[in-house]
Amino acid sequence: MIACYHDTMTKNMTVRLPDELAADTEALARVSGKSVNETIKDALADAVAARIRDPKFKARIREIIEEDRELLERLAK
Repeated sequence: MIACYHDTMTKNMTVRLPDELAADTEALARVSGKSVNETIKDALADAVAARIRDPKFKARIREIIEEDRELLERLAK
């Protein structure tokens, strides 16, 4: 399900967490005065931002782009 919320597209996702991580997330949310949803969104946004600054990750992205390009060019023949 994709919904528009406050002029921003959102997507519902189900995430399975180990009990301890779920409890830690709930506690972090309570202490921060945020919802669990907002806490998870913030953590994911931070993880994505950190990952895209990682040179090794960027190199892997370039590898995948090249692999996909080769595959698509082969299929287009």
